[in-house]
Amino acid sequence: MCLPMCLRLMIWQSQRNDTYHLDIMNDTTHTTPQTMLIRRGTIINEGVRCRADLIIENGYIKEIRDEVSTEEQDKFNVVIDAEGCIVMPGVIDTHVHFREPGLTHKATMETESRAAAYGGVTSVFDMPNTKPQTTTIEALQEKKNIARQSMHVNYAFFIGATNDNIDELRTIDANTIPGIKLFMGSSTGNMLVDKERTLDEIFSVAKEKNLVIMSHCEDTDIINKNMQRVISELKSDDPDVTYHPLIRSEEACIKSTELAVTLARKHNTALHIAHISTAKELSLIEEKDNNITLEATTAHLLFSQQDYATLGTLIKCNPAIKTDDDRQALRNALTQTAPHISTIGTDHAPHTIEEKQGGAAKAMSGMPMIQFSLVAMLSLVDKDILTLEQLVTLMCHNPATLFAVERRGFLRKGYAADITIIKRDDTPWEITKECVQSKCGWSPLEGKHFHWKVLQTICNGTLIYDNGRFSTQSKGQEITFQHGACY
Repeated sequence: MCLPMCLRLMIWQSQRNDTYHLDIMNDTTHTTPQTMLIRRGTIINEGVRCRADLIIENGYIKEIRDEVSTEEQDKFNVVIDAEGCIVMPGVIDTHVHFREPGLTHKATMETESRAAAYGGVTSVFDMPNTKPQTTTIEALQEKKNIARQSMHVNYAFFIGATNDNIDELRTIDANTIPGIKLFMGSSTGNMLVDKERTLDEIFSVAKEKNLVIMSHCEDTDIINKNMQRVISELKSDDPDVTYHPLIRSEEACIKSTELAVTLARKHNTALHIAHISTAKELSLIEEKDNNITLEATTAHLLFSQQDYATLGTLIKCNPAIKTDDDRQALRNALTQTAPHISTIGTDHAPHTIEEKQGGAAKAMSGMPMIQFSLVAMLSLVDKDILTLEQLVTLMCHNPATLFAVERRGFLRKGYAADITIIKRDDTPWEITKECVQSKCGWSPLEGKHFHWKVLQTICNGTLIYDNGRFSTQSKGQEITFQHGACY
């Protein structure tokens, strides 16, 4: 018998370069899988911290050894001295919007996967609200074809649920996708699904196919009523962004999340609730809900309502960033037993700076976060909000376990060599516009200082990012899944 999702997580868990710049690596040794030795690093993996050497061959981890002798080192194509560094699994970001196809004026798979590599992210799950929407098997295949030519890191694509694509969901090969993305609010076209019968069918099909439903939970009726009320009171068709968390309110989140939880309990479907933004939503999950897990995003963990005063619409996202108390509750839930957060994603959603102009009605929602998500979360480690071991669990292990990713997310013999090497320096460095690799060319973190750096990113055994140098020839692989597998 397969164990409940949360129990699976518990079992699995038991077990100087001072500037960023684009320097292309043309050496062919960087474009094919290498024999590689990562030596003298401190490995963080499965709740354990130890000093060891990692041997990589043909794109996979061959061995983790206490020490490789000096005589043996000559046989490796690449030797990385990780003395004083942390060696961890590559980050798996299960929530990104890379905008291709159809919205390439603001982002492409190539540019955003490059930003991911700069940030230590080796695998991404892309969302379906592109043009065309990824709501058919044909559209899904089109995305994969583009990714095969463009993605520098590993990739997978959610299929989106709509009011009328239940047959597509029934026929799709479950092991080719991470899950079904369900917009229970805050979407356009027929990707807003709020009909009770349709929702029942979607949850039922997901259960039959052992697929995770990843839901965006905001009640559209409440949002629309709040918007009209604020517009009427202010006599403005574009209220200031400080009204955004009042329009996309706590009430709107709670009502929609309650419905998602009810449906998950009814059908015993695996439900992963995206970008939780309120303390009260956390309290909706009970100890018995082994099939329900929660995501927090970097934005909701970093920012609070007070930051609108200085950052304005740069931090406008859906659901809205809310109060200091909400942020603190989310931070607490990263490490507590219950209610708890299972994964940290970015909801990486680039827009041009022109599209971010306006207020609560007209400025587009979303921000680019993938390049600096890891260093930003490491700043929470510096503040003792979580440990390095907990960070690796939230950003690497749990995403792999929850979505049944095949042979990734852990440093284990026989697993894909997706590895990130980081280091802390006493001298902080600053994020500037020149650092940004995303096509949109800006970050809400510009001007912030961090002590941690991503030094190397290794994807499928290939060194794709190395101290500011980047290999444009490297290509990621399509991620495969084992939904329904027992752990």
